[in-house]
Amino acid sequence: MAITHMASALRQAGVPVIGLAAGEPDFDTPAVIAEAGINAIRDGSTRYTPNAGTMELRKAICNKLQEENGLTYSPDQVLVSNGAKQCITQAVLAVCSPGDEVLIPAPFWVSYPEMARLAGATPVILPTSISDNFLLKPESLASVITEKSRLLILCSPSNPTGSVYPKELLEEIAAIVKKYPRLLVCTLTFCSVYPKELLEEIAAIVKKYPRLLVLSDEIYEHIIYHPAKHTSFAALPGMYDRTLTVNGFSKAFAMTGWRLGYLAAPKHFVSACGKIQSQYTSGASSISQKAGLAALNLGYAGGEAVSTMVKAFQERRDYLVRSFRELPGVKISEPQGAFYLFLDFSSYYGSEVEGFGTIKDSETLCMFLLEKAQVALVPGDAFGDDKGVRISYAAALSTLQSAMEKIKDAMSLLKAPAAVQ
Repeated sequence: MAITHMASALRQAGVPVIGLAAGEPDFDTPAVIAEAGINAIRDGSTRYTPNAGTMELRKAICNKLQEENGLTYSPDQVLVSNGAKQCITQAVLAVCSPGDEVLIPAPFWVSYPEMARLAGATPVILPTSISDNFLLKPESLASVITEKSRLLILCSPSNPTGSVYPKELLEEIAAIVKKYPRLLVCTLTFCSVYPKELLEEIAAIVKKYPRLLVLSDEIYEHIIYHPAKHTSFAALPGMYDRTLTVNGFSKAFAMTGWRLGYLAAPKHFVSACGKIQSQYTSGASSISQKAGLAALNLGYAGGEAVSTMVKAFQERRDYLVRSFRELPGVKISEPQGAFYLFLDFSSYYGSEVEGFGTIKDSETLCMFLLEKAQVALVPGDAFGDDKGVRISYAAALSTLQSAMEKIKDAMSLLKAPAAVQ
C-alpha cells in the first residue's frame, strides 16, 4: 500500500511514473467480443439472468472444457460469477469451516490467505524455491497435511511467478491428495505452469487424503509459452470429484472490466457455491455473459485474438529476462506463462544507499526504485516471499525498455554487499 500511495503522490505532482504493477493485459477487448456486448444492450438483453448464468453460456463453457481440457461437465456443474475472484471466494466459503486449514504454496496471489480467513479457516503457507521454479514439491505437501487440511489451492500458470506445473508433478500431488478424502483441490490457472509430471506427483499425494480437496485456478491457461503445456488438475485420474476448477475471461480475452468468471465442479459443490452467490450478488451481468459467449466462439484457445497477444507477451518476457540477467546478484526463474516476472533481489538487502538509507526488504527496494527510477513494482512480501519483486510486462515493449534503463541506473547507485559484487 505504501508503494501505491507514493506512486499516486508522485503522479499528482507531475512525475511520470512507469507502472509495472498491473495485473491485467494492456490490450483492448477484441472487437468482436466488445460488439457482442454492445449488441446485447441494443437488443434489450439487459435483464437478470439465472443465478448460475445463462444456459447458452454454460453450455459453451462445457464445450470449451471438453475440447480444450478433456473435462466432461453438464451445465448444472457450472456456475458463472462476477469474475474468477468471486468463484474462488465462494468455493472457499462453501467447503471450509472454522478450524479447517487451507494449503497455499508461496509465492501466492495476495487474496488467497485472506479468503481462507474470511471462511474462518487457517491459511498454511508452503514455501517454494526459485531454484525449483517456484513449484511445490510433493514431499513438502505431504509433510504439512493434517486432519484439519481441507483445501489445497494450486495456480498454474501462477501469479506472481509465471511457473507452470508439469503433468507428472501434478500426478504426484494427486496421489497424495487421494490419501485424504476430505481434502479438496482448488486449481487456478494463473502464472506458474506446472509440468504434467509434477502435477501427477501432487495428485498421487492428494489421493491419500479423502478429506482434502483441490481448488485449481486456471485463469491464465491460454497465456503460456512454448514448450510449456497446461494440464487441468481435474483431468488427472481420481481427481475429477476432488477438484474445483476456476477460470474466466479477464486475462486471455483482455476482459478484466467485464467481470466474468466461472466455476466447474461436481454438482453438490456448484450447488453450495450457487446458494452463496444467490444471496451475495445474484448472477453476473447479462451483457458480460453475451460478450463471454462471443469470446468462446472465437475458436480453440481463443484463436488469433489470443495468440497475437501471447506472442507480444513472450517478446516482452524475453527482453526482460535478457535485461535482468545483466544485473549482478539478481536471481531469475524464467516464467512459462502469464505476464509476470518474480525476481529475487535479496542479495541486495543490507545495501546502503546515500540519501536513501538501507535496503532492508522487498518493500524498501521497491520504494527505492520508485524514488530513484520512477518505476512502480510490487514487493514480494505481498505474495508471501519477501526475497522477490513482481514485475508485470503487461506494458508496451518501449515502456519496458525505458523502465529497464531507469532500473539499471538506479541499481548502479547501490552499495552492494560483497556477495553481489
